[in-house]
Amino acid sequence: MLGTATVGWVYWHLNHNIRGVDINSALGDDRPAPPRTTPSPAGSASAAPLPTGSLNILVLGSDSRSGKADKELGGGDSSGARSDTAMVVHIDAGRTSATVVSIPRDTLVTRPSCPLASGGSTAVAYNAMFNTAYETGGPVCAVKTVESITNVRMDHYIGIDFSGFAKLVDALGGVDVTTTQDIDDDMSHLHLKSGHHHLDGKQALALARTRHGIGDGSDLGRIGLQQMLVKDLLGQMAGTRLLTDPAKLYRVAAAVTASLTTDTGLDSLPELIRLGQSLNGLTSDQVRTVTMPVVTAPWDPNRVIAKQPAASELWASLR
Repeated sequence: MLGTATVGWVYWHLNHNIRGVDINSALGDDRPAPPRTTPSPAGSASAAPLPTGSLNILVLGSDSRSGKADKELGGGDSSGARSDTAMVVHIDAGRTSATVVSIPRDTLVTRPSCPLASGGSTAVAYNAMFNTAYETGGPVCAVKTVESITNVRMDHYIGIDFSGFAKLVDALGGVDVTTTQDIDDDMSHLHLKSGHHHLDGKQALALARTRHGIGDGSDLGRIGLQQMLVKDLLGQMAGTRLLTDPAKLYRVAAAVTASLTTDTGLDSLPELIRLGQSLNGLTSDQVRTVTMPVVTAPWDPNRVIAKQPAASELWASLR
């Protein structure tokens, strides 16, 4: 009885950690059409096969400072929140390979009118920085903005904040990375020599956010570090036998769910587990990382715009 009660409490705790946003209802039909799917093989409901169709998932790392832990890790302006990291994860049919496309936060876009939870909608904004969509209208506006510039339907949304990312890395026991240049960034408090490093959660977050100590100090250099970190984390998770270590499994699950916001299609433990099971054959070696092609904005040397036709051709390949 005690074991059953404990399992029940753990399930309830993890399930209630997840925050869901009903993006489909908020956006309605004013979005790209979903891809055609092949019907699942006939079978009983209890033995329903795992989905194998392609997926597009918008993953955002939020720089929210709304909580004490996020403020301590974030620094800077404590008001508002923007999407510090934005990646469109395209999982191919069969779910054994994937492409991760990073969208530079400094990209100038036409931000569409977005519905607000309080009623009404935002005004269309021209030449707005991409990462202001989240600040303006939350996950709903972030998804709508991505769909408007890519014409690709986002099947799901996943957002995680500063403290959640750091706790995830710590729960995994840290992450091993290899840097190809010295990093000396006082703003992110990260100082690393080139070479192999084992980072804890706070250091890994600093690596994901640093840009002033590498390259030309732009967001493009930071994206390269983020993509390297994502692949290293995937490899770390694949090599960790979580199912044979219940204590570590709980720490990882608690770290992830406590700082997770998803669309309502993924806002429960069974749905997340089912997604994870369907990706069991996907390894870091089968994940390709790219950045949306951009060029410097002619009217602002500190901003970029999508490079055409290369950007449109990239997005077309994911439909």
